[in-house]
Amino acid sequence: MGIRPAPGGPSRQAVNALGAYARNVATGLGVLGLNAVTGLAALVVLALVLVSAALVPVAGLGRAPLGLGLTLAHRLAAHQRRWAARVLAGDGAAESHGSETDRPGRATQVPEPQRSGTRREVGWLAVHVVTGPASVVAVWAMLAALDYVFFRLSPAEASTLNTFALSLSVAAIAVVVLMSVSLLRTGQARLARRLLDGGTATDARIRALTASRAAVVDARAAELRRIERDLHDGAQAKLIAIRMQLGLARGSRDLDEMARMIDEAREVAGQALTDLRDLVRGIHPPVLSDRGLAGAIEASALLCPMPVEVDIELPGRLQPPVESAVYFAAAEALANVAKHSEASRAWVRLRHAAGVLRLTVGDDGRGMVRRDKGTGVRGIDDRLAAFDGSLTVSSPPGGPTVLTMEVPCALS
Repeated sequence: MGIRPAPGGPSRQAVNALGAYARNVATGLGVLGLNAVTGLAALVVLALVLVSAALVPVAGLGRAPLGLGLTLAHRLAAHQRRWAARVLAGDGAAESHGSETDRPGRATQVPEPQRSGTRREVGWLAVHVVTGPASVVAVWAMLAALDYVFFRLSPAEASTLNTFALSLSVAAIAVVVLMSVSLLRTGQARLARRLLDGGTATDARIRALTASRAAVVDARAAELRRIERDLHDGAQAKLIAIRMQLGLARGSRDLDEMARMIDEAREVAGQALTDLRDLVRGIHPPVLSDRGLAGAIEASALLCPMPVEVDIELPGRLQPPVESAVYFAAAEALANVAKHSEASRAWVRLRHAAGVLRLTVGDDGRGMVRRDKGTGVRGIDDRLAAFDGSLTVSSPPGGPTVLTMEVPCALS
């Protein structure tokens, strides 16, 4: 007794796969046909733009038609951008934008094309006039070849060899046609993306710069709020207390009471001076100016409650903004180690090679540090992103945790 294949077995899967491939081919043919239509539309719009631009010097006759033509070109290009994005995303050819450059919770937008975008759109029109219909012509030529081989080159005498050769030729042409549909569709999408947006690399770069700019703005605003809060709650309050103490001392007739109030004012003045020094140190530590990045990181490591092994080889100085950003990133990393890691030791390694500064901060704590949890690691990432830097986090459960920071820069 024969064994029947179970429903949904290999044969059914093969049929489903074949059906899905056939649907994809049919969709591809429809898309190529639509691109041929948009190619004809691009021809009309391009002619309108060129003729109108030529008439503008003649008493401004072509201004209104030129504006209409550019508007139509923009709309046609926007449609092509959306179509290319869908095709490349479906084919797995689009670059991933959900990387480190796109921060969670922060919307990043690519700026609308202005003059350069208009030039790109007009250039795309000129190319699409040819490539849009050309794909359909290419598929039609391959189908015509298939028809010619199958119906006109049929052997007069049927034989096994002739039939095999004819079948092989038909199969080969059919495979080429089916593969060409997908390749032509993807090729047109890539070409449109390249001409309209300057390629996925430029698009990703714009997104990265937009995200880093937003991060810098947010960090600067948070820093200004912190300085304002520290001044209001710290030094300003103590200065007001000093003024009050001195006013009371001035009105007092008891010399002992006056001396006590002056001593209290003097003590509060010392506290206010300490607050101001701490505030200035938070903006730009004096040790960073005096001893450079290496000395500043060593001083920061001495403040940690656990032993910190420091290994620094830096033969020169960095630019002050980069130096400050890297120092605060290292200080923030060491502060996170002290607060959250439960580590018994930590280490810092700093090197500069091939135009890249590489800072590694590690600990033997409990691990499980995540980029999307808390503000410490995200703050480090934002600081480095402002200088085109990157942060890599390795923190498995149980440790060790290693933060690797890289910033492209030159030594002075």
